[in-house]
Amino acid sequence: MPQPEQFRVNFVTNRIKGSLVALVTPMHADGRLDLDTFDRLIDWHVDAGTDGIVVVGTTGESATLSTEEHCDLVAHCVKSVNGRIPVIAGTGSNNTQEALYFTQSAKEHGADACLLVTPYYTKPSQEGLYQHFKYLAESVDIPQILYNVPGRTACDLSLETVKRLTEVRNIVGIKDATGNLERGLELIRECGNRIAVYSGEDAISLKLLAGGGDGVISVTANVAPDSMAQMCELALAGKLDEAEQIDQRLAALHRDLFVEANPVPVKWALLKMGKIPSGIRLPLVELNSKYHVKVLDALQQAGIKLAAAA
Repeated sequence: MPQPEQFRVNFVTNRIKGSLVALVTPMHADGRLDLDTFDRLIDWHVDAGTDGIVVVGTTGESATLSTEEHCDLVAHCVKSVNGRIPVIAGTGSNNTQEALYFTQSAKEHGADACLLVTPYYTKPSQEGLYQHFKYLAESVDIPQILYNVPGRTACDLSLETVKRLTEVRNIVGIKDATGNLERGLELIRECGNRIAVYSGEDAISLKLLAGGGDGVISVTANVAPDSMAQMCELALAGKLDEAEQIDQRLAALHRDLFVEANPVPVKWALLKMGKIPSGIRLPLVELNSKYHVKVLDALQQAGIKLAAAA
């Protein structure tokens, strides 16, 4: 069985490619973490062909977890995965020292890489962003993936800043969640020979893969892990027509899993599939009933079975 250190070497030399699930964090109805269900989700993803687990990212409700829960969940995920596929830990923060703490903890617990979101709310300059990511990469010897999602952070990591950061050791990739295909393709053209480029937007992931991208950090993979893994494998092999057929079946999921703020719709979908209990933490609440039919229809179009009681 591959050991984590092998994945670290592969990340730099061969890159982690394919479908990387931005995994939800299952919770009981009272908000407590449900680690037994979490373990079952991991086994399901490994069996379905998911290429990597991203734990405590946006979809994992990192913003609602305590510092202790955040670090403990990364440690638990690494132990549960047990070297079967890479584990990428979300360790970003708008506080550089907190991001450093999370990143150091992830390394100590055996994560294969870290995903670091741009500092939200504080609105740093491009020089501030450069110094933030450079400091973290030089402080912790673990592969680090930049995460640009201006729609959530009010902070946009410019192409020029990314190009500067590609020269920093340990910065090995970027998750582009701008939703702008041209922006993603430009990243591939300008930086793809030095870092991996991952789509952070399921709806355009196939087009980004066709343009030379390395994979997708996916919300859709939470409910359709086998299909997302197959689509990515085909696209990376240049079999774009076959990949397109799968992507078309998933198109409604790519769209409708965002009818409310992520991860509200995807957690509700997993509940209807019988994969997780109903827990979600405030300020998030369960999916508004007016969207139930829309999400159920998207699941049906993707050929996903619901639980008997759904």
